[in-house]
Amino acid sequence: MKISRLHSWELTPTEAVALQREMAAKVDVRTPLTHCELIAGADVSYNRFSNTLYAAVVVLRMNDGSIVETQCGVGEATFPYVPGLLSFREIPILLEVLAQVRSRFDAVMLDGQGYAHPRRIGFASHIGLWLGLPTFGCAKSVLVGTFKDPKPKAGSVSSLVDKGEVIGSVVRTKDRVQPVYVSAGHLIDLPSAVRLVLATCRGYRIPEPTRQAHLHVNALRRQGAG
Repeated sequence: MKISRLHSWELTPTEAVALQREMAAKVDVRTPLTHCELIAGADVSYNRFSNTLYAAVVVLRMNDGSIVETQCGVGEATFPYVPGLLSFREIPILLEVLAQVRSRFDAVMLDGQGYAHPRRIGFASHIGLWLGLPTFGCAKSVLVGTFKDPKPKAGSVSSLVDKGEVIGSVVRTKDRVQPVYVSAGHLIDLPSAVRLVLATCRGYRIPEPTRQAHLHVNALRRQGAG
């Protein structure tokens, strides 16, 4: 896919925070997603204290969960590890991998936060602005916000709230397992993001797009360690 350049990655953490505040005004988390035939799952991983990043994108069909395409890549981080600014560390390698993808997917699910971010522009929102496509986050932990635990049955949902604003949803994807934390990224609303998460669960806590991407980055890490 072709990706237009949005900004430079040569930034200090202070400059990155200022850029986040500027870009947050451009994020659209109000548009429903009415059609999704192909969905991409994306993940980035690395070993502790290492600057080597492993990225994977897996494209699946919504109707049966079959894998259409997989692309992977390895790169070196140039931005430090700073909570709240992880997109500046991880997005560059993921953009390189996305540029290799040939399939025309309709949305991207990312293992991270979208609108559920202190400045309302997490990883999924940031990369959505770069791609100009619907993106959303499905995270395994909370970055910011409070919530009531959803009911134990799969499909139960509660609101993730910060400063009186609903910034995401806490979603039980499997009976009596820990929930995931879903937030709109860009060009999608929260109900659409929750619907896609639940529609792509295949008996695991993590929905299939990001689960498959995670399996691939772990395989890359093992190869690197070998």
